[in-house]
Formats: sequence, structure tokens, C-alpha cells
Amino acid sequence: MASTPNSRQLAFFALKNVYQKKAYTDVALNRVIKSMGKSTEISQTDRGFACELVYGIVRRQRTLDALIDLLGKKKAAQQPPDLRIILHLGLYQLRYLNRIPTSAAVNTSVELAKANGIPRLSGVVNGLLRGYVRKAESRDPLQLPDNPITRLGIQHSFPDWIVETWLEQLPIEEVNRLLAWFNQSPKIDLRVNILQTTIEEVESAFKAADISINRIPGLPQGLRLESAGAVTDLPGYKQGWWVIQDSSAQLVTHLLDPQPGETIIDACAAPGGKTTHIAELMGDNGHIIAGDRAAKRLNKVRENAARLHLQSIQIEVGDSCDKSEFANIADRVLLDAPCSGLGTLHKRPDIRWRQTSQAIEELFELQRKLLEQAATWVKPKGILVYATCTLNILENEKVIQSFLEQHSNWSIQSPTDEITKSWATSEGWIKVYPHRHDMDGFFMVRLERGL
Repeated sequence: MASTPNSRQLAFFALKNVYQKKAYTDVALNRVIKSMGKSTEISQTDRGFACELVYGIVRRQRTLDALIDLLGKKKAAQQPPDLRIILHLGLYQLRYLNRIPTSAAVNTSVELAKANGIPRLSGVVNGLLRGYVRKAESRDPLQLPDNPITRLGIQHSFPDWIVETWLEQLPIEEVNRLLAWFNQSPKIDLRVNILQTTIEEVESAFKAADISINRIPGLPQGLRLESAGAVTDLPGYKQGWWVIQDSSAQLVTHLLDPQPGETIIDACAAPGGKTTHIAELMGDNGHIIAGDRAAKRLNKVRENAARLHLQSIQIEVGDSCDKSEFANIADRVLLDAPCSGLGTLHKRPDIRWRQTSQAIEELFELQRKLLEQAATWVKPKGILVYATCTLNILENEKVIQSFLEQHSNWSIQSPTDEITKSWATSEGWIKVYPHRHDMDGFFMVRLERGL
């Protein structure tokens, strides 16, 4: 991909927003592109390369800081903030982007220092980056400790507590692969709206536009893009032929297995991916209540339902913990609970640095409370699916075990649909590990209420 200093300048200012103003990565990029785009036209190439730099650097910042600590006279935390950002930009290109010439990575970083108020430190930038290049010619300059948790944390750029969380579930070789998977750039999964078109028609439209697209094995509505420009410009978007939804999220609705004519509640519905999938699988024949406490986020559910031409969805604003009026009305309930998001770290790189183990303790209590309330909405012999996009035992297995211990009339039910039958573990739940299945990390379980 071609690049210019302009793309690196975009990345520099976006990273300033992330590091110094605590902005989320996507918000910081949009803010900078909008601001700089007022005075000069920004090419799609520059936007794309800036995006790659910012997301990649936010993911890799612990590794990059470790390299600065080894190569610099001052540790990363002691560097002037703007200098640290410029060193991150240069080291990231040298270490992770093989297509960028060494001279381009070094020289543009030096120019960034001169152009952004620290010309006296341009020599530091040049010296540290060229020092990295010299050392890398013979061996990797990164020095890793013997402790396996810290070693994996520095190597793959994760906080130790997340590494430890996964080492409790998986052998160290698998954790190594899982961490590496989360440092990839995410792909884009689509779910074809089978009420408006066919998967074959969508494939043909993309191929006619010379856009590479592939089917996702095991998912009858799933297609995957390696990359894309503006989503709204893609074939079939305006016609409501598809919606963006990760493949593991598509599995959740198949596990729910909604049937035509039923009353179904989606407890935490925004932005509506699973809600609209429920409507599609029911043939848009039934009553779907889409609830969420955030009125603004529910606007996205409305927009998606309208674009996909779905009529069976009722929007309900309010806290799911307080919806006693739903008692015993639902054939099925989906609770896609608020969670730590540890299964989506490739798409949301900020989470690994913002989330804490203490915050997860609080989420556990919220998840238990939501599950208690959602269970009251289910008719006798009805179904409740609990799901999270995280890989954390406290938010998943322990929530379910705690619930079942206190509710003897509820039990885990094996999947009944053909899509998810083969996914269930011996315990009855489904756990999607990204490095095994090449999709977002997810936990999901199907519960049945007794008489």
C-alpha cells in the first residue's frame, strides 16, 4: 500500500488523542480525519494506512514500549509524550510492516519530530530507530523474561492479567496462538438477509464489483470480506441485502432457534444485529421486543430494521433489570449481556488497556442480575439464551453455574438447530475460541425453564 507523510501525520494526531486525551481509537481517527479533511483532501490510501498504523500501534504498545526501554537512554514512560508517539510510529513500521522500506520508516519519523514541535529530538528518533535496525539484522532486539505470563504479555502486547485469565483455560501453546490471533487486522463478516435475496445473488453482486468475498463454512447466511471501503457504498447495502455481523454472533441466534409466530425478547438489543437475525429466521412472522436502556443506541436497531425491511420488531426503551411487565410472556429470550468484550480485542484494541479485573467483578454482579430478571420473562418450557462476547470464566461459566444452583426448575438444553449442534461442549454450552474457529470469541448457552 502506498503511503505518504500525510498518512503518518494523521496517525500521529490520532494517537495523541488516544494516549493523551483517552479517546477511543475509532473516535480519535474519525475526529482527526474530519478536522484535517477540512483544509486538504485526504485520499482513501492515506486514510487506510493511517487506520492501519493507529490500530496496530494501540494493539502493540506494550511491545513497542519494551523496545524503547531497551534501546533508549530513557524508559518509554519518561519520554516526552509526542516523542514516544513518533517512536511508536517508527518502530511499528520497522517491526511489523515488511512492505515499508527501512529508510521511509526512519526518515518520515524524523520529519514528524521536526514538524511537530520537537526538532531538537529528531536525532534521538533517528538514533533509536537505526539502532533497532542494526540489532534486528542479527537477532530480535526484544528481550523476554522467563516468567511465562510476563513473557507472553510483552511478546504479544497484553496486560498480564488477561494472559493469566486465558492460561487458566488453555495450555500455554494455545494461549500463544490466541494472543497472536487478536493482533491481526479484523475481517468483515456479513449476514445475508434471506428475506430479500440469496447468498448467491450477493456473491455475484460483489464479484461483479471486483470485490473478493468468501462464504463462511457452517453459516448459511455468512460471507466474509478481507477488506472494504465505505460500507454504505458496497453492493446491496441500500437494498437491505445484508448487515455486518461477526460469524460467532450469528451462531447465537441459531442457538436461540426462533420459530414463526413466537414472542421473543432481545434484552440488550442495540445495535440490532441479533434482533434482525431473529426476525429473518422467523420469516418476519412473530413479535420481537427489542429492549435496551440506551435510547440513542436503539435508533440503530430502528435503522437496521428499516433498511432490512423487517416489520416484526417492537422497540422498548428501558433498563432490563426493571421490566417486570414482561413476566411470563416470552417463548424465547435472548440475553446478550454487557461484558468485558475480551473476545473482540482485534476489533477494539483499546479494551486490553482500559478493562480491569476489578471492573469484571462488577460486570459479574450485573450479569447475574440481568439473568435473574430475564428468566422471569420466559413461559414454562420456554427458552433463554445467555451470551457474551468474552472469554472469561467469571462472566460466563460462573454466571450460569450460580444461576442454576439457585433455580432448580432451569436446566441447560443442548442445541436443537442443525447449525450449532456440533458446537456444544460436554457441559452443554458453546465457547468460541478465535484461534480455533477464526471468529470473535464468544460464550453462549441455551437454558430451558421447567413447568
